[in-house]
Amino acid sequence: MQVRVTLARGRLTAIAVLKGEHREGPSADALARLTKRALASQNAKIDAVSGATYTSEGYRSSLQSALDRAGG
Repeated sequence: MQVRVTLARGRLTAIAVLKGEHREGPSADALARLTKRALASQNAKIDAVSGATYTSEGYRSSLQSALDRAGG
């Protein structure tokens, strides 16, 4: 899993999934939910999506890494 973050004035404004199995099915729904949660909380400390544990873990890890690199 690899995500790219966009920050504006220190706020997380967008998250794009660059790599990962996310094109269709349950993973796509889980990624949409995770993105919504991350944007609302402004960090990677978000709850996993039920039934998508591995996707959630990969997303959170990649998001935290991207935020660390961006200084967020």
